[in-house]
Amino acid sequence: MTQRARPTGCIPGLAVLLSFGLLGVLAPVLFPPNDVGPLGAPGRPMQPPSPRFPLGTDSFGRSMLAVTIWGARGSLPVGLLAAAVSVSIGVLVGLVAGHCAGWAGAVLMHVTDWFLVLPTLVLASVLASVLQPGVGTVVLAIGVTAWPSTARMVRAQTLTVQARPYFERAQALGAGHWRLMGRHVLPNILPVVLAQAPLSLSGAILAEATLAFLGQSDPTKISWGTALQLAHQAGAVSAGAWWMLLPPGAAIVAVTVASAGCGRALETVADPHRAVRP
Repeated sequence: MTQRARPTGCIPGLAVLLSFGLLGVLAPVLFPPNDVGPLGAPGRPMQPPSPRFPLGTDSFGRSMLAVTIWGARGSLPVGLLAAAVSVSIGVLVGLVAGHCAGWAGAVLMHVTDWFLVLPTLVLASVLASVLQPGVGTVVLAIGVTAWPSTARMVRAQTLTVQARPYFERAQALGAGHWRLMGRHVLPNILPVVLAQAPLSLSGAILAEATLAFLGQSDPTKISWGTALQLAHQAGAVSAGAWWMLLPPGAAIVAVTVASAGCGRALETVADPHRAVRP
């Protein structure tokens, strides 16, 4: 006897993501913008943790708790948008490459393989450096370089679905390409795509933090990456100011691990007919 798979083991990951998202939304309420501005900082530079500043202050005298919460407001939207762009490109390329036989599918897979052998972060860094700095540039740089793994996965799933009898019957009945893709292929690969999305989110957040740390993001926007960059510039490591590094670094790790856990949860919710043995 079988029972439906339960996503309860992945609830903590979803709770972590929602908590950071809620903190990002409430950031202006919890800490007014003046408190995280370089000119209106309430504390002294690089103060260690204290009752007034539980996570210490940065080199401007801003509360690291405030900077970390405002960082969620900067990093999560960029990660979500970049992941959405990456998954969308990957799904489109994978569907077309899997469905179209002949030269069209072959060309798409050759392009995908070419992107796969290139270092994604280096390519994103180069793209971000030649475009005007800003949030849109970071989203574009990450999104257009991180899609190949999704494309290959979607292509493999598309070929699997197209080998099933009901797909062949739909073709025999005269269903067009759009109907075949939209009604028969996409709904069946959706669970795998949804499971891939959180992994793309974690990769996008890591890439955003790296680009911001390298100074290729908008320096006026607070994010976890810019917080780490500021700590590096201030010599936090040599000064022993661990509190400037730990909060944004821990936030990045927490969101990355939580995103990976949510991958399994989304797959189970999207495909309720999957069963596991008790």
